[in-house]
This record gives sequence, C-alpha cells and structure tokens, in this order.
Amino acid sequence: MARLLPGTVYTLQVAREAEFGYFLTDGNVDILLHRSEITESIEIGQSIDVFIFHDKQGRLAATMKIPNIQLDQYGWCEVVDVKEDLGVFIHIGTIKDILIHKDDLPKMKSVWPTVGGKLYCTLKLDKRGNLLGKLATENIMSELFVKADRRAFNKNVTGIIYRTLYSGSFMITEEGYRGFIHESQRTIEPRVGSTVTGRIIDVKEDGTVNVSLLKRGHELLDEDSKKIYSYLESRGGSMPYTDKSQPSDIMKRFGMSKAAFKRALGRLMKEGKVYQEEGWTYSKKDQ
Repeated sequence: MARLLPGTVYTLQVAREAEFGYFLTDGNVDILLHRSEITESIEIGQSIDVFIFHDKQGRLAATMKIPNIQLDQYGWCEVVDVKEDLGVFIHIGTIKDILIHKDDLPKMKSVWPTVGGKLYCTLKLDKRGNLLGKLATENIMSELFVKADRRAFNKNVTGIIYRTLYSGSFMITEEGYRGFIHESQRTIEPRVGSTVTGRIIDVKEDGTVNVSLLKRGHELLDEDSKKIYSYLESRGGSMPYTDKSQPSDIMKRFGMSKAAFKRALGRLMKEGKVYQEEGWTYSKKDQ
C-alpha cells in the first residue's frame, strides 16, 4: 500500500485502544487518533474515515473532523494569524493551523490577508512533505463564477477580494459574480480575503462585472454635509470657512475638494441650516 499522505482522507481500521485515544492502521503503518479528534463512538476492528495531518510535534496523526479542504480540494478558510516573516495561517478544522507561505502571497504586504479574512484555497505538500496552504488560481476561481445579466447594473453587491493587481482588485460577490474594481473606483486598496461592499457600474458581455467601492453622489453629499455641520456645531455654531475659502484650507480641515465642499455647503444653505456672512459660516439658529 502507498504511504499515507497528510492532507488526505483515508479509510483506516481501528487497531487498538491507547491511553490517549486509538491507533488506526492501514496494515503497514499505525497512526494515533487522539480522543479529542473523535467525533462519534468507535470500536476495535471498525473501519472509519479520517483526515491525516501533522500534529504539533510533526508526527502523522488522524482526525475524524474532516476539513472542507484537502490536497487538490478547494474550500473557504479563515485566516487566524499573520507572521510577516512566514506568511499567514489558516484554520482548516484540525488542531494545527496551516501556513500559506509568504511566497504564495502578494509581494506587497499591505494587501496581505488579515486575521478574520476569508481565502479560497487548497492544501499542498512542500519538498519535505510538510502540509501548506495554497491560494486558488484564477482558473480555479472561474469554476465558482456565475454570469451576471444587465439587471444587475447599479445593484449593491458584497463579496470577498481574492486577487490584487496594480491596476485593481478582483472579487467574487455573494451571488457568484466575478467583479473587477479598478484602482480609480476605490479610496484604499483592499486586502486579499477582505469583505467589501460596492455597486455594479458595468456588466460585461461575458457576464463579469465592474464594481465601484466609491459612494454614490448623493451618499457622498450626505456624508460631506454631515461632516461640515458637525464641525460647525463643535465650534459653537460658527466657522471661518465659506465657499470662498482656499481649496488647500478646505482639504486640510475637511479632507474634501473645494467643489465637494461647495456642493455640501450649498445643500446645508438650501435646507436653511446655515448662512454665510463676512467670510464666516454660521448655524441658522444663531442668526
């Protein structure tokens, strides 16, 4: 019989009971099934399906908790630790978390996954036979995609970033759409494994979509208006900024362009909340 490979499910026979669990055998090799890895009652002589992995001491061990990923079998896993000198660790359901080596991650650490991120990945063996994680390629991801139709245009979507390029980021939405986020359609570059929400701004003939993470115009206007009014209130109802203020001063104080500031301020004036006088802006209630 071929040697047992970690990262694979085998049907083994329960050979004998031990202090810490049971020893399983394939007829040639005995492997410990620790009591903590038993999910249902078993008996001597019974054949059971187990997942083979390396324990923390580097020994082959078995578990009845079958992970959703195996060698060449893909699934979603959560990032549980990040080590800049090594890579990221994912939890697959075994007592030992699995490393995705830094060589298999983006070169820019600023887009590495963080704890809690979701990765579509599989398992592989390195030259020494150690079990490692491996991110899905574009070809593998394509097996998950669902084509969008024109009715998806302008819809809000939420999904997970699975790949990044200098020109933008790729996501798979909850519906299964393959989405591309151009660098011009985001304020910061999202990390691989992060969950983002945006809107579909184009549906391609091949069923893929372009997504924007930027807020819609009215949403930005609402946000900018609230920011200006909150600052005004924090100063007791007056501030030395108007639609005639310098763009650099506006950007420094509010983090927005002068055009955006004028639109938001104009809305507040139209709603009767503020007025301008001699280079200052005041709350209407203070008039």
